Amino acid sequence: MKALKTVALLLLVGLIGVAGSCSPAPQTETEILWDVWGIPHIFADSDEELYFAFGWAQMHNHGDLILRLYGEARGRSAEYWGESLLEQDVLFHTLGLPEIASIWMQAQSPEAQGWLQSFADGMNAYAGAHSEALSEDVQSVLPVQPKDVLAHAIRVLHFTFVGGSVFRAGRSWSELGSNAWAISPSKTKSGNAMLLLNPHLPWSGFFLWMESQLSCRDLNASGAALVGMPFLGVAFNDYLGWSHTVNTFDGIDLYELTLEGEGYQWDGAVRAFDRSSKRLKVKQPGGALAEREIWIEHSVHGPVIARKEGKALAVRVVGLDQPHLLEQYWDMAHAQSLEEFESIVSRLQMPVFNTIYADRDGHIMYLYGGRVPRRPQGDWNYWRGVIPGQTSETLWTETLEYAELPKLIDPETGWVQNANDPPWTSTIPQVLDPSDYPAYLAPNNMPFRPQRSARMLMEDAQISFEDLVKYKHSTRVESADRMLDELVAATAKYGTRAGKEAAEVLKEWDRKTDAESRGAVLYLFWASKLGREDFAVPWSEEDPLSTPNGLANPREAVQKLEAAAAEVEEKYGRIDVPWGEVVRLRYATFDLPANGGPSDLGIFRQLAIVEDSDGKFKAVAGESYYAAVEFGPEVRAEALMSYGNASQPGSPHRGDQLELFVKKQLRPVWRTRQAIEANLEKREVIQAPSTQSQTKSIQ
Repeated sequence: MKALKTVALLLLVGLIGVAGSCSPAPQTETEILWDVWGIPHIFADSDEELYFAFGWAQMHNHGDLILRLYGEARGRSAEYWGESLLEQDVLFHTLGLPEIASIWMQAQSPEAQGWLQSFADGMNAYAGAHSEALSEDVQSVLPVQPKDVLAHAIRVLHFTFVGGSVFRAGRSWSELGSNAWAISPSKTKSGNAMLLLNPHLPWSGFFLWMESQLSCRDLNASGAALVGMPFLGVAFNDYLGWSHTVNTFDGIDLYELTLEGEGYQWDGAVRAFDRSSKRLKVKQPGGALAEREIWIEHSVHGPVIARKEGKALAVRVVGLDQPHLLEQYWDMAHAQSLEEFESIVSRLQMPVFNTIYADRDGHIMYLYGGRVPRRPQGDWNYWRGVIPGQTSETLWTETLEYAELPKLIDPETGWVQNANDPPWTSTIPQVLDPSDYPAYLAPNNMPFRPQRSARMLMEDAQISFEDLVKYKHSTRVESADRMLDELVAATAKYGTRAGKEAAEVLKEWDRKTDAESRGAVLYLFWASKLGREDFAVPWSEEDPLSTPNGLANPREAVQKLEAAAAEVEEKYGRIDVPWGEVVRLRYATFDLPANGGPSDLGIFRQLAIVEDSDGKFKAVAGESYYAAVEFGPEVRAEALMSYGNASQPGSPHRGDQLELFVKKQLRPVWRTRQAIEANLEKREVIQAPSTQSQTKSIQ
């Protein structure tokens, strides 16, 4: 396929050097110290042994899930698990995922190829030593190949986070969020910079995080990797740390082609598609394999993913020619200064995400990261739609350089934040001006959750570590402060008896979504009936923290409250039912009262919830891995993995941190041998890639 050949040529021009590296000396013993929360602390003397142990540890905690995800990324799901998965395979082959992974593997530096091989070897070694711990139906994926790791990364980062609504099949952006703060020494009680890492992702599949510590002579990094990934995605070391949030980012475009003959209209002529075929294997109910032939078409824009009534849709995804992601994150984990870190992230090998950074020297940074297409025309709304594909005038071929992206370093405010808002409100008063950047780069708005985020930072002149932890757990409902007083007053004027009873519940409500908060469920049901048109004053760039506000139609708002009250009473028996009685943490064997809630309400402690079979709601996304870090002479850090650090059936660490979640508590991050060994569950000594590990359980 010509498009893939073009990508290959781009990828094979030059390799990026490796800034950080452990000693290449031969390693005879690598230790994995597993603490009581199922977190692996890996101590190795060489890069290869570190990656081997990291692969081993991930397979230990998430083996079934990882093998299934790698099998999917190969485009062979239907071959392994049946015809119901054929549609996904067809999509991945249409997008060229297996081929791109092969190109990426060839483009890696020799060092990175070795890392990937060691990571895969560690997984395979674990599977060989502990096959009984893995489900039989996923073992057909073995052995893991290095390019499987890359295919998985491309699937997650490019075809999910970048791919957005095109490939996520109905998943809401509200489930793919995050909070992050960086606070300067001028605004902290200790005089040390602090960082809040707080990604919000679904509690399933490839969105799960795994917390780890990686130690290798000049490396001592703690943080979390998305399952199956060979690097820590959000992390900190002895000098600095970073977190990511999903940015208001558009790195994918759908082009509508006009079909003519055997091709499509292009610049006044008819151009032929690049066409090829593949034969995919499909497992039948009895276990036999059948074959299905598929045809794949490429236009100049990219692969064709749909045809209908003389039209076709082709998709163009950014960043597929940036294969050095692993090297960038390895070097980020080794960095020891802002200058060094910024030089590394300027490579832009990560195709998406904001980066929020803090360090021991007191620097903080916000970066609107990713590979932003250099588009020839149009604004944000134009490029979010389907683009006419008949002319080269709408086809982008380059991306913005690092210097062209919005960023802030050490702003006078003393803080930066992001809660999935556009870059313009990363600190307030605003420093970044949208008019200085292309109109297509990002929208201009600030939803309720980032408003709550910024408000907490602005209202406290000197923030302690304890304050940081407290604010991280805030369940205050920002939207209620804009509408509730007016709603209560309107109910006194327009409401029935039932409406006035509901208003009284809301008047007494603490405006939080703590487990014991009464009135929060009623407010949720009422707010779910509102739209943008229900606000009297829309959001304004001139007043970003106080708009939108007010009720456009108070009488109608009261009617909606009365309807909400009737629904709540019918479902739960009373309108003042406590939040935690209705909103639950149902994961593994746990069923606990939740605190926190939907982002749209303006809750910093965000939980995406769905109605369960019994009419209650369960958390399915939101607060996942989060950590508070202070960069003093010695790093102070506390963290939590909401759903626990393992998904493997039978693991005691599935959901074992939820009880701390309920109590709004974090646990210390142990980073020294003394602290780890004082809280040890077991020790594994991996003697060599070709031998099984020796495990000593700690009673």
